[in-house]
Amino acid sequence: MMGDAWTLSTWIVPALLAITLHEAAHGFAARALGDPTAEALGRISLNPLRHIDPFGTILLPGFLIVMGAGFLFGYAKPVPVDLRYFRNPRRDMVIVSAAGPAMNLGLALAAAILYHGLVLVPEPAGEWIAYNLMNCIKFNILLAVFNMLPIPPLDGGRVAVGLLPRVLAIPLARVEPFGVLIVLGLFLVLPRLAEGFDPAGLLLEAPARALTRLVLFLSGLA
Repeated sequence: MMGDAWTLSTWIVPALLAITLHEAAHGFAARALGDPTAEALGRISLNPLRHIDPFGTILLPGFLIVMGAGFLFGYAKPVPVDLRYFRNPRRDMVIVSAAGPAMNLGLALAAAILYHGLVLVPEPAGEWIAYNLMNCIKFNILLAVFNMLPIPPLDGGRVAVGLLPRVLAIPLARVEPFGVLIVLGLFLVLPRLAEGFDPAGLLLEAPARALTRLVLFLSGLA
């Protein structure tokens, strides 16, 4: 139990930072582009409670863990955006959507750079901080990759809607109400129906490994 508690303690801070700053980045980008909605509702905040969705952040991941799904999926409360404030709604929505994953990549790089300072930290605190930093790199990169899948309402889906020609963007935008079901079907149902099919490995693990190598290279750890 002590081992489980220690391991859990090395994931809590990285996860809370990743989710909180991801959502706050959306609100900050929207405000910078002229939309005060998120700020008025208190969503540009470092308080994790402002961003937690009871179902998406707690119940759904907990259910998947209990069921032994092999894939953990969840989401925070969406940051409200009012397109009427934007001068160029399609372009500006792309920027707002990409801000969250960009923040996660920035956090991963910052954690990798901070790893160099571990030589100054005495044990046993040094080991605990090292695991926090490693998990910060892993979690933020995976969160960025997952959110950039081109499936609305994920950030990548909204980026795709903003970049694609309207003839393709409009049908993709109509997928948004069913996006969560599509993701669950892709990662939970299809692998059970098609033996040997590994969408998580193809769509998440491979790009996450490539981004991890890039972050380690840029930080001087590799």
